Amino acid sequence: MEAQAQGLLETEPLRGRDEDAVASADFSSMLSDEEREELKAELVQLEDEITTLRQVLSAKERHLVEIKQKLGMNLMNELKQNFSKSWHDMQTTTAYKKTHETLSHAGQKATAAFSNVGTAISKKFGDMRNSPTFKSFEERVETTVTSLKVFFRRRSYEEAKEE
Repeated sequence: MEAQAQGLLETEPLRGRDEDAVASADFSSMLSDEEREELKAELVQLEDEITTLRQVLSAKERHLVEIKQKLGMNLMNELKQNFSKSWHDMQTTTAYKKTHETLSHAGQKATAAFSNVGTAISKKFGDMRNSPTFKSFEERVETTVTSLKVFFRRRSYEEAKEE
């Protein structure tokens, strides 16, 4: 029987529409004058307790700040410590370790691949340089450069003679 009764009671706090429905309900007509006075007294007592608790909390927070100042702790140091701890905690997770391992392996593979590509390109350039077409092109460029040098030397020599 008790299990059935517990099933009827909700353990979650009221939300949204439920709060609105309870707030708009008028239970005052169902209360006797004595019950109404008891509830008002309880309300005053709860408000006083809440005020006292806020004052105590405020005093404790001020005391906490004073202690931290005496210890040389400040917000930046706390943030650094929290970040360091969070970073360490994250690094010790299985997911991080697996990801790190996978990325490290991928990086090694990529490095090897780039090295192989570089080697292949170097070999191709070497092969191309030794090809008859490149040799012919290289000879033509050398001939052209030599001709230009001779031309400009003669020209500057002739200009110097004229002056």
